[in-house]
Amino acid sequence: MSDLRLQLCNYRLTTAEILYHLPDHPSVLQSFLWQNMDLAPEYPILRRFLDFWVGNIEGRLHSVKVASAALITPSELRHANMSFTLH
Repeated sequence: MSDLRLQLCNYRLTTAEILYHLPDHPSVLQSFLWQNMDLAPEYPILRRFLDFWVGNIEGRLHSVKVASAALITPSELRHANMSFTLH
């Protein structure tokens, strides 16, 4: 499905900062940024990715911060303070 069609179906650009423990040095945290179109507030695509991470990647998850923003929003209407006439 195209990104425009996803946005019209209420999908949002979702960014997740994933902190995880390095497998060789468990006391050291590494950051990984994940970004995709996802459906808030359930985030099924992010959850599927995190399930894959837990099952297949050695780095144990520490925390996940999620931010999302709608890319298609209602227009903003502002009134002009001045009016100009061109001849």
